[in-house]
Amino acid sequence: MPKEIILEQFGANAADYASSDVHARGASLARLYALVGPQAEWEVLDVATGAGHTALTFAPHVRQVTAVDITPEMLAQAQKLAAEKTLKNIIFELADAGALPYFEASFDLVTCRIAPHHFPDIVQFIREALRVLKPGGMLAIVDNVVPPGSVGNYINAFEKLRDPSHARCWSLEDWLNSFNELGLTIIHQELLAKRLKFDFWAQRHDSIMRDYLQALLFEGGTQVNAFLQPQTIEGELSFRLVEGIVLGQKAA
Repeated sequence: MPKEIILEQFGANAADYASSDVHARGASLARLYALVGPQAEWEVLDVATGAGHTALTFAPHVRQVTAVDITPEMLAQAQKLAAEKTLKNIIFELADAGALPYFEASFDLVTCRIAPHHFPDIVQFIREALRVLKPGGMLAIVDNVVPPGSVGNYINAFEKLRDPSHARCWSLEDWLNSFNELGLTIIHQELLAKRLKFDFWAQRHDSIMRDYLQALLFEGGTQVNAFLQPQTIEGELSFRLVEGIVLGQKAA
């Protein structure tokens, strides 16, 4: 995917990510922190930090966080939130997830939350994360996951219509296989469901596209409906997505 599309989409919607419940207060953020158990002496790298929610969560509990993103507008939102919380141990830098500008064995922990599905090459990101991790360091991932096969293909196409910067959500099996193949020891895996309000999810589009996306939400067939679980309660339409959490450790 051309990086220009990612820069355009995230630059234009940076403020929405700063206030998004899914990104700022989603259950996977607290769960990630609890599973990792950060240590006071750690150096942490948060890749594709977006509005900085993961970096801000870990910063009070570690020595330093380096938060990187490819989009300047996103980093500006993250810096603003950090200033509001008076966090002074976060460095914000422009950087590409597939070409991290850091020396080997620089970090105790690399995190990346709800972002890899935008990366043009997730395997390259994992390789880069491994390179900059210290021996025994941890890579901690949270991202939307889909079932393998045709159901996952439908959901990825549905997501890409809404957001052209969407590349592909992996299945949980994809993540586990890649961690294993690249030499990371998997120390934890789990799935978390989340419900999204359709109107907020589709708000960047006009009424014609919103109607089309809403129709697709219901017309994917039995297996797609079982995964997305669309429902309307008191006039509010919502649907389900699933996040995978995977923690892997680099060999000591």
